[in-house]
Amino acid sequence: MDSKPAPHRAIYVETLRAMTSEERLLKAFELTEMTRQLLLDGLRERFPGATEAEIRRHYLERLDRCHNRPC
Repeated sequence: MDSKPAPHRAIYVETLRAMTSEERLLKAFELTEMTRQLLLDGLRERFPGATEAEIRRHYLERLDRCHNRPC
């Protein structure tokens, strides 16, 4: 049982129901890409001297750590 309040959940569910399957899928891709970019930007900020290869290694390590479990 989720104990966090979700005051806008009804609006969220209504919005999702109004979308076509294609729109929901495209939104999922959009949110996934946005999340990926936020993680990469955060890693670049945290490791300013890192090469892109090192950033990618950190990125993949974090994905592996979080895969199928809360991180």
